[in-house]
Amino acid sequence: MSKAVICDIDGVLLHDNQLIDGAKAFIERLLANDTKLVILTNYPAQTPQDLQNRFQTAGVSIPESCFYTSAMATADFLKRQSGNKAYVIGEGALIHELYSAGFTITDINPDFVIVGETKNYNWNMIQHAARFVAEGAQFIATNPDTHGPNMSPACGALCAPIERITGRKPFVVGKPSAWIMRAALNKMGAHAEQTLIIGDNLRTDILAGFQAGLETILVLSGVSKEQDIEMVPFRPNYVYPNVAAIDII
Repeated sequence: MSKAVICDIDGVLLHDNQLIDGAKAFIERLLANDTKLVILTNYPAQTPQDLQNRFQTAGVSIPESCFYTSAMATADFLKRQSGNKAYVIGEGALIHELYSAGFTITDINPDFVIVGETKNYNWNMIQHAARFVAEGAQFIATNPDTHGPNMSPACGALCAPIERITGRKPFVVGKPSAWIMRAALNKMGAHAEQTLIIGDNLRTDILAGFQAGLETILVLSGVSKEQDIEMVPFRPNYVYPNVAAIDII
């Protein structure tokens, strides 16, 4: 039986907006074989349409239905909770997913404080978010990443001052959370024991797969290097230089 595949984007398939060598042939092979595929990203600031366009521009066509983001997973998670008002620090893609899931975006007595990625972050946002969390709003982070390229602050860094002020840590939806892995498996109708995850980051992709009971493939074309494997208490099942070298799917 062919394996279902969960695949990260940055450092695995793309560097910036350029395809990594061999990525086009790899994706096209999976699609041609009707492999169950979810392309999963912790980055919540792009919609599936944005991601489809990003790949199209790079030179490969991927169905919009293959993409699943931490913003989509956050909306799916919150639909299962009580409350429908959210104070959001984040970009349009996250707000779009929350609107689509029936949430009201407000700074009046919200049930949730949700932090994603944004370049527009200021003192007032920190104060509002901290006050709402202190008053009992549920604190949710789309992902744990602290920074992106060129040390650009990411969700984990934006959550940090709110954590320090309130003494409360957010529930993190994105990798390595087992929750986003289950959501991705549900999206493609696959079981953990028949699925493998391909990623470039030991502490998010590979840890997520390990915790959720998936086979794991580390590619060395992104964040983690071979020597980093000794630094973590879990091991990827397979290590390849890049997706072009993967010969078990």
